[in-house]
Amino acid sequence: MKRILLARAAPRLGPCLLVALLAGLALPSPPPAAGEKPPEVTPAQVLAGVRGFFAKTAAADGTFRPGLDPDYEGMADTAASDLAAATYAVILHRTFGWKLPHEDATRAFLLGRQQVDGAFVNVKGTNDPKSPLARLYNTTQGLVALHALGTGPKHDPLPVLADLMKGDYKELPPYATSFFPLAYAVQGKPFPAEADRKMRALMVQADDGYTNNHVAATFHLVHYFRLLGAEVPKADAIVTRTLRDQKEDGSWLLNPPARDRHATFDAVFVLHQLGKDRADCRKAVERAAAWALTCRNPDGGFGHFPGSPSDTDAVYFQVGMLVMAGVLKPAEPLPPDPQLLGWGHLMPMP
Repeated sequence: MKRILLARAAPRLGPCLLVALLAGLALPSPPPAAGEKPPEVTPAQVLAGVRGFFAKTAAADGTFRPGLDPDYEGMADTAASDLAAATYAVILHRTFGWKLPHEDATRAFLLGRQQVDGAFVNVKGTNDPKSPLARLYNTTQGLVALHALGTGPKHDPLPVLADLMKGDYKELPPYATSFFPLAYAVQGKPFPAEADRKMRALMVQADDGYTNNHVAATFHLVHYFRLLGAEVPKADAIVTRTLRDQKEDGSWLLNPPARDRHATFDAVFVLHQLGKDRADCRKAVERAAAWALTCRNPDGGFGHFPGSPSDTDAVYFQVGMLVMAGVLKPAEPLPPDPQLLGWGHLMPMP
């Protein structure tokens, strides 16, 4: 069995570790100190750990907790919406050909979260379910998860998106752009030309190809155009900037974690899709995969950064990165419409 060597010692955590300790969260063993040999782990061990993590966080009603601790309220997507953990659980189970612990109940849970107007809603989480962002996020994630389960929604969700495109779309964060074509594609419908024109007008690129001066917004730009099968504007410039921004530890954590929790996945997707199998892009992705493995915890899950508690949101993004890097192999054959399963970890190359 091929063995993966964890790259090198991750830096010791300060405030984040202290906050976790004060909150009583279960923490992994600290990363090895400089000069120590890092532990080895096989792909089979990683996959067994991930599946075990989901088995421990699954509930009989089809939902999934964001972490092992019942009092843990999640981070990033799982903190914002209680649809997130179930969606990412569905995505990864389909990625590797696993059956969900309570698949029929998960399907019923997702169907039960759609309202008659077509929108999906969160019951728990920091998002206001009536806000434009929550309506977009919950509806897109609900559709993706149901599609992966081979089930359609009870009500037509596209009027929800059409209503957002009347004006609310202008106030959404820069990372919301590719939600729209993803939701339409899951429904088997083309993204309307007028909506496409409006969305492209929001994605203003600098000379280096980036939008909003951040890899997350730029990832969604790349994801947007790949979903539409269109050429990505300033692709070479985006690759150059993305390569330049990679940190020595292999990550793209350039800003506080709250801003960059998904940055390394985003960068890997960009390089994977636009790098055209360039040697420098492959090397950068390999380094990112080694960093992702330093985020793996003894409970089998992954945190958003080394020392961060396991969170279903982080599990998806770190595992998705390892799939793009070729460290973890998805099921063969791939599930139907792999390009629509999550945020592009199985999207075919251009």
